Amino acid sequence: MQPSKMRDVRKVGSSVNGLGKSRSSSNAGYSLYLYGILSLIAVFIIMFASGAIAQQSHPQHSDGFAIQGHVINLAGKPVGDASVRLEQKGALEFLETKTNAAGIFEFTGLAAGDYLLSAKKSGLSSHDTSVLALAEGDQKHVDLILEAPVDLKNALSPSPSQAMEFSDKPNFTIAGVTDWTAVGGHGSDSILRTSEDLARETLSLKPEGLRYIGSSLPGGENDGVESERKLRASLARSPGSFEGNHQLGEFYLHAGRYLDAIPLLQAAYQINPAMIGNAHDLAMAYKEAGEFSQAREQVQRLLEHNDTADLHHLLGEIDEKLNDPLAAVHEDEQAVRLNPSEQNYFEWGSELLLHRAVWQAVEVLRNGAKVYPKSSRMLTGLGTALFAGALYDQAALRLCEASDLNPTDVAPYIFMGKIEIAAPAPLPCVEQKLEQFVKKQPQNSLANYFYAMAILKRQKQPADRGALEEAETLLVKAVKNDPHCVEAYLQLGILYSSQQNYEKAIDFYTRAIEVNPQSGEAHYRLGVAYDRTAQPAKASREFLLHDEIEKQQADAIDLQRREIKQFLIVLQGQSLDPRAQ
Repeated sequence: MQPSKMRDVRKVGSSVNGLGKSRSSSNAGYSLYLYGILSLIAVFIIMFASGAIAQQSHPQHSDGFAIQGHVINLAGKPVGDASVRLEQKGALEFLETKTNAAGIFEFTGLAAGDYLLSAKKSGLSSHDTSVLALAEGDQKHVDLILEAPVDLKNALSPSPSQAMEFSDKPNFTIAGVTDWTAVGGHGSDSILRTSEDLARETLSLKPEGLRYIGSSLPGGENDGVESERKLRASLARSPGSFEGNHQLGEFYLHAGRYLDAIPLLQAAYQINPAMIGNAHDLAMAYKEAGEFSQAREQVQRLLEHNDTADLHHLLGEIDEKLNDPLAAVHEDEQAVRLNPSEQNYFEWGSELLLHRAVWQAVEVLRNGAKVYPKSSRMLTGLGTALFAGALYDQAALRLCEASDLNPTDVAPYIFMGKIEIAAPAPLPCVEQKLEQFVKKQPQNSLANYFYAMAILKRQKQPADRGALEEAETLLVKAVKNDPHCVEAYLQLGILYSSQQNYEKAIDFYTRAIEVNPQSGEAHYRLGVAYDRTAQPAKASREFLLHDEIEKQQADAIDLQRREIKQFLIVLQGQSLDPRAQ
């Protein structure tokens, strides 16, 4: 209790005592009754005053902006009883709350401003997330992902049983790049194409449970228009204000209006270049607007004073856009050194894999999986890299493990379905997992298609009739669920051709071509079916179309490989000359 409040209590008490002395002894009971009433009133006054003072010092308000969200782990699971901290940029005070059992948190009644949001529990923590509060009544949803600490030694050696065999420097160096003619691959051309396609798809894998809403404005279009109007009016009153330029520029950045954001963020940067948040926003606006050279210069200026993993990661993305993969992979490596997070490990390994540094990608992704054993996408990337290295069985096992970690994530199933089709022999665990995929998502066209292909692949001649009927049922269901599933139409045609039912085969090949006129295989097989049914003119036409499409696709693949440079690797203690490898 504050001293001033204690004096108020003594004052009230003395008044009651004085009143009691002036009355006769016959009124003593009434005096005691009055004393009790006045004491209660005094207590209520003190409680009300304390509440009012506390409310005035609290950052929240009865009305205003709200932030809601979830705290999740790398497997996408909610984290209960996590501490969530919210602090307004430039303010000394902060708010803190706990997530409930579903991992949900909420802050309400916030004033407009720029906030930083973070979460932590049991030694894990999230990255600081910037949240811009634009107007009263707005609500924003933000998901926070808990990761391992950023301390390099602790992250690389989380426990004696999980210690990584990974030194301060990897046992390889990316020394340069070469053209597509040096592309590495194993097995048939179809295996190589599958490997290259999966490497590109790996880059698009996101952390489980992450929802990005940076380019959307909560509250609907009308609220966004009203917020823009208010911010523009504020800037018109003070055109030389840092806050006015920054807030409107950040509004446009979050709304995806990058060309509108750039001049405002530039103005704010010129007014106060020391404000890191605005300088970072300017780099992001340059990048998203396609101004990659300016984005690179801006990030490099930031790195002179703030050597952070996030900036190196951003610079790596920009370098890749500028067709400088050598610089990009070095930035990704530096990001891992400064912050060996799941995201940074995954980005580094994926960059290596994209540029056909297959065994180096395996090393990085395997080390990342040791540190983050619950990361489904890390194992998915590792499976892709092992497949590129012709370790097909190991690749399948890693993808099956990934599907177990997060059964709702379709990516591991899609990847294992594709490698099952491309691999020279049936793979372990894949058919069982694809069967589970169909049971979990019976309306998923690709689930039915991939499971049918796994069944067909294990068939020997003569094929089991029951298995063929099951595969046919799955393929029919695939095209029923998705009339654009060209692969299923094609396989139905192949299935009926194998039974010499060419009329049905022709029907399904024709449907496949209607969905995708550039399906060279469908044209070729349709030509064969026409030939078997004594329609030579139609057969010749389909064979010609097949040859034209194959040539176009081969040219496109050649161009794609020229654009994706292959890394030249130097192992420790070896010559820079690639012929020495």
